[in-house]
Amino acid sequence: MTVTLETQTGEVAKVRGPADVRRQVKMVVLFALVTLALAIFYLDIQDPAVRYLLDNTPGEEPQEANAKVVVAVAFAVSLVALVLAALNKLPPGALTVAAAVLVGLAFLVGFIVWNYTDQSGPGQLTITNPLPGTVKYAVPLVFGALAGTLCERAGVINIAIEGQFLMAAFFAAVVASFAGRAEYGLLGGIAAGVAMAALLAVFAMRYRVNQVVLGVVLIALATGLTDFLLSQIPSDQDVRDKLNNPQTLGPLPDAGIPFLSSLADSLTGIPVLGPTVFNQTLLAYLMYVSVIVVAFVLFQTRWGLRVRSVGEHPKAADTVGLKVNRLRWQAVLLGGVFAGLGGAYFTVGSNGAFASDMSAGNGFIALAAVIMGRWHPVYATFAALFFGLMTTLSFQLKFIEKVPSDLLVALPYLATIIAVAGLVGRVRPPAADGEPYVKS
Repeated sequence: MTVTLETQTGEVAKVRGPADVRRQVKMVVLFALVTLALAIFYLDIQDPAVRYLLDNTPGEEPQEANAKVVVAVAFAVSLVALVLAALNKLPPGALTVAAAVLVGLAFLVGFIVWNYTDQSGPGQLTITNPLPGTVKYAVPLVFGALAGTLCERAGVINIAIEGQFLMAAFFAAVVASFAGRAEYGLLGGIAAGVAMAALLAVFAMRYRVNQVVLGVVLIALATGLTDFLLSQIPSDQDVRDKLNNPQTLGPLPDAGIPFLSSLADSLTGIPVLGPTVFNQTLLAYLMYVSVIVVAFVLFQTRWGLRVRSVGEHPKAADTVGLKVNRLRWQAVLLGGVFAGLGGAYFTVGSNGAFASDMSAGNGFIALAAVIMGRWHPVYATFAALFFGLMTTLSFQLKFIEKVPSDLLVALPYLATIIAVAGLVGRVRPPAADGEPYVKS
């Protein structure tokens, strides 16, 4: 924070606080590292010819680009931002955010293009648009982030998103296999997610168990219980087909759902944006709607105001007649619905049959998205999309072998640590987050 003071002689002086100085130093260091990396990419390129696809549609002809020109533009953008940050010309607020986003995009574009240069051999790989994969892999993270946001806005810490994912994935597979339709699996996932949420609410509010410890215990419970139930499914193929061999959701334009499929098919024809946003499964469409609904309910309705008030100051909310624990129950159970949809993604939304520990830490990344998004559903969604992009890049770039594959596998988790610890900085959760309320 910068304060303007007027001295006794009439001179105006600006005094900067330590936090503002630290913000500038962090920004300069980060932008300098990005600029240095882009300079190294530029100097390392020997054969600058690369090919790319924008729509990823069948029959699309690859376009050609000069990688050195692309990396040089990215370097220029990063250098300008570095100079502005060094001169303290980027005040806190929208301008700093815009500069950070531009530098981040410059690094991503430069890094991707550099990876595809200097390919040897007859089969030259083509850069494909990573955005469709970004939306696909962000689906469970967004649902998990919405669940975490709802719970923590009401004052209940939900570490157990990973456990809700596992239970929902298992029961989504079982219900979809038994019913013979993937859409029914979503109902199974929601039921399991809400059941886990009820467990969280009972022990957090009625028995006032430490909510961080409780979340860890619920994850252990879900891991052990799903492994046990999976082991009890007989190996006979007919039985397995009825219990753990579900159909998976296809892209909505091909799903044959009246009106919705034809609408989605027409929207898919929009260049670049269409295949990215609309050539997705029913779960992705539910995700779009859910983000809007949760943001509206939390910030534009009386119920949302009450939920936020019990998360900030439950005693004051109680004083004006609000039922604190009842509101917390409602928020936690509603969060369970979204966590259940997120868990269903791992079986009926992508892989089909349930496998042990198949959520692979996505619940923890969703929790990181909640913190990175500052407990706001829209910001948390953008954070989840960022992690989805990292996951997509880790899959795409491992075929190039320019960066060690083990490092690429760790890319989403490294990005999580850097984003939460390095970029987000100090954030303030709801004031009563994790504090059980006892009416005096």
